[in-house]
This record gives sequence, structure tokens and C-alpha cells, in this order.
Amino acid sequence: MATFRLQGSRVLAVDMTGDAVKAKNGSMVAHDGQMAFKKLSGGGEGIRGMVTRRVTGEQMTVMEVKGHGTCWFADRATEINVVRLRGEKLYVEASNLLCTDAGLRTGTSFTGLRGATQDNGLFTTTVEGTGQAAIVSDGPAVVLRVSREYPLTVDPGAYIAHQGDLRQSFQSGVTFRTFLGEGGGEAFQIRFEGDGLVYVQPSERTTIAGDV
Repeated sequence: MATFRLQGSRVLAVDMTGDAVKAKNGSMVAHDGQMAFKKLSGGGEGIRGMVTRRVTGEQMTVMEVKGHGTCWFADRATEINVVRLRGEKLYVEASNLLCTDAGLRTGTSFTGLRGATQDNGLFTTTVEGTGQAAIVSDGPAVVLRVSREYPLTVDPGAYIAHQGDLRQSFQSGVTFRTFLGEGGGEAFQIRFEGDGLVYVQPSERTTIAGDV
């Protein structure tokens, strides 16, 4: 299995000994050894994945990198976090997924939540299995624990990913005070309940009604 390691906080080094990884197309910044690159269709999920992603709007263009040596990846100088999965499922915005072990399965999942952001639809990307995945964030990501005693509410514009046994609900923060300009400025929130982790970035995407 390929080895993921960070060099600084904005470059991912992947050591391969005949292994393969799937990475965001165009994210390779350097490599040594013998490497082969191949563009994959439908987020690496074939024709069915291509159709599904086109219908859902959760577009993701990836390439397969395979060989012996080290390959370095980066994406617009964003910060990188490595997530280790042990038979779990990671839910992540397609734009925030940088690289995964080739053995991890990717797909799409209906959420009904991300419609609050202009650049995300009602679906999100899933990564499942045993291996490593690298996700990017605009600024250093914060990993927040959700427990059954302490649910978590986040701004959809700051949400990156989540994993674990979590339930989501979509809440509207619009009140009469909001329309008077006395609200907190966050018209929509995502509430997580259960047991798991939520990744957020210290920067917000533009939301449809996030600043009413």
C-alpha cells in the first residue's frame, strides 16, 4: 500500500513500490522514479460513475498514478490533511478531495444539505474502505469531535468532510431578528448528531443565504 506523508502542510508526498493512487487531475507537482499517469473517467468509477456524477453535479476529474518512487501532490497552496480509514466511509466535498489509495472505493451520496452553497449540490462524494485519503482546505482544517452528548452545528460554507456514525439535519437560522440585521449572519447550518468527526476550514464558501 502506498505511504502518504506531508512535507510541510501544503504538499503531499506519496511513496509507491508498484502501488497506485488516485489524485485530482493536474495536482502532481513533482515525481522521481518510474511513474505512469492515466486519466480516469467518472471520478475513477467508470462510465456509470461518469453518468452519476454528471446527473448529481458532484463532478470530480482524477488520474491514476502508478509506479516505483515518490510523487508529490499539491492544489493551489491549500492545506492538506491525511485521513486514515479502517473500513469506514468518509463523506467529502469533491473539490476538497486531493488523493486516495487506489483500493479505496469512491462514489456519491445524497445529502439534501449542500444545496445551501452555490458551488455544491445535494450530493457529496464518498470514500470507503481501508487506506488513506488526503483532503484539502482553505487554511488549516479543524477536526471537531461529535459525541452523543455534544452535537455540533457548522456553517455549510466551512464544511469539508465528516466520518463516523453521524446523522445530519439542515437548519434554518432565519428569524425576524435576522431580517432586522440583528442576527448572527448565518442563515443556514448543518447539525451533526451521533459519534464521529467533522472537518471544517477557517474560510467560508459563498452561500445563497449565508448572510441575509
